[in-house]
Amino acid sequence: MARSARVATATGSLTLLLLTTACGGGEDRGSAAQSGPTNVAATVAGVVAPAKVEVIADLTGCKVKIRTEADELREGVCHTGKGDYLITTFPQEKLKLTWLDAAAVYGGKYLVGTRWVVSAKPALLERLRPQLGGKIQELRGTGPTPAPSASSPRVP
Repeated sequence: MARSARVATATGSLTLLLLTTACGGGEDRGSAAQSGPTNVAATVAGVVAPAKVEVIADLTGCKVKIRTEADELREGVCHTGKGDYLITTFPQEKLKLTWLDAAAVYGGKYLVGTRWVVSAKPALLERLRPQLGGKIQELRGTGPTPAPSASSPRVP
């Protein structure tokens, strides 16, 4: 198959996928309600979000300030009326997974997509998710566990 034919086929498939997702694709009313306009933005974000910090920031209405430029990742900070958040992108999915493993020490919730992570307060992550897609992932901290209090039952 010629390269131009493969590109045309891939472009057509992507367009069909986006149209099917945006239009509800024959789903029942319960799930069609979930594919409203906010999820259309998330579908589009799933296609473009891995690209750049600036693209993700634009999807959230933020003028980002780049904080870190490295081979392994790029980070940008957003200060908005909704709250402050950090957008981190990675050139490879395995680098994102390594970053999440390291962040697990600190715990917390993150909005995670394909080759990107948004760090913010949980309520803000919920507000950003319809615009970006991704999944909210809770990382468990690995610090010391709290000592039992006087009202806690003692474990032998």
